[in-house]
Parts: sequence; C-alpha cells; structure tokens
Amino acid sequence: MKCVIDTHCHTMASGHAYSTVIEVAREANNKGLKIVGITDHGPNMPGASDIFHIINQKVIPEKIFGVDILKGVEANIIDYSGKLDISDDVLENLDLVIASLHDICIEPKNKEEHTNALLMAMENDKVDIIAHPGNPAFPIDKEKVVLGAKSTNTIIEINNSSLGKSRVGSLENCKDIARLCKTHGVRIMLGSDAHIAFDVGKFDKAIDMLNEIKMPKELILNLYPGEFISYLKEKGKNRFKESIETPLV
Repeated sequence: MKCVIDTHCHTMASGHAYSTVIEVAREANNKGLKIVGITDHGPNMPGASDIFHIINQKVIPEKIFGVDILKGVEANIIDYSGKLDISDDVLENLDLVIASLHDICIEPKNKEEHTNALLMAMENDKVDIIAHPGNPAFPIDKEKVVLGAKSTNTIIEINNSSLGKSRVGSLENCKDIARLCKTHGVRIMLGSDAHIAFDVGKFDKAIDMLNEIKMPKELILNLYPGEFISYLKEKGKNRFKESIETPLV
C-alpha cells in the first residue's frame, strides 16, 4: 500500500514539535509523498502559536521540494457543543481543517457528551477530518460518529501515532472505527501526526491494522491524491475554486 498523502503534520509552531515547514516538506519528498498538510495546533493548546501564525500561512509556497503543501490547522474542540478554538472566518481561508479532542483543552466527561462534541464539530462545513477519534480518554458511540461522518461528508482519521506512543490504548477503538467505516462506506485518511519530520508519512501500524481487517483500498484517501483534491473542491476550499477541472497533482 503506497500512501502519497499525509494530512496531519506538526511543526515547531505547535510548541511541542521539533521541525520546520521546510524540513517536513523535504522529508515528504524523500518518502515520495505528493501532498502534505501543515496542521499545527490551534491556539488553545498550551505552547501553540498565536492565531496570527495560522492566518499568515499564506506566505508558505503551495509547493516545496515538489510536494504540494496544504495550509491547515488541527483545531481544538473546546466545548461539548462542538465549538472550535478558531473562528469560521479564519477556517474558511485554510486548505484543510482537522478537528479533535485533547484532554488538555477540554475535560473528558462521558460517552454521550464526547459523541455529541464530534457530531456537532462535523456539522461545521469548514471541518474536513476528525482526528484520532479512537482516543480512550474520550469514549464515544463509534457507530454514531461514523454515521455522522457519512452524513456530513467528513473524513475519519486513523492516527498512526495513536497506535504507538500516543494515546495508549487506542488500537481496539481504532480497529472498531475502521470496521464501521468499512461497513458504512465512510472514507478514511491515515495521519502520521508527525511531531518531527522523520515521522512524516509514517503509517506502518495503521496499514498493518487495515490489512488485518481487509479495509477496501477505495476508502483510503491517502492512495488517491486526485480524489482527495476533488473532495476539497467539493468542500468549497478557496484555494481550489479556480481550478475545478485541473487536479492539484
């Protein structure tokens, strides 16, 4: 399985990551990726940059070392009505918006409220991907979340980092979520959640898991850059409005 997209990469701007945009792009090129998302944390994450850092990504070239750069964010869900720590007027000018729950930004409560938070975040049409929904700190009704993703045209992330050193205990949750995505025909995106350039494009554990459950390749968007860009066009991303007929890659 040759994945050519990584939509979940952090730079030093996240406050607890260790590489630059240029280093991320170079490593993506080294690994044969075609598209990489710069998705630093929103400002409610301790140590993250000011909102103006997110806004000023317009200065980043759209292609570095031959890799197409999506200028995005990993926005924090900050209440159980699905509110994000970044306003819609900022989100609408980004190429890619990931939303996720972090226990340092919102106190875990119960399955019903966690589920509602994700469902309401997906109702925001600026949100493209729900990151690491298998986090055991935030138990959810997995089927409701997957069906919510289907109804709102939102992508579910399978986070490779969650299957390793981060969010320990995620494996079975992620496996259940992936199986439900398979059952309901919901598209997924593998995310490295790289916090250092060496991890960009690292999907080993996620791929092993998907092979185990025999996940249909047509549901794994990392394999199809043209299809993913078409998705971003459908979502009305400003960057792609003028290039309806021409794929990014």
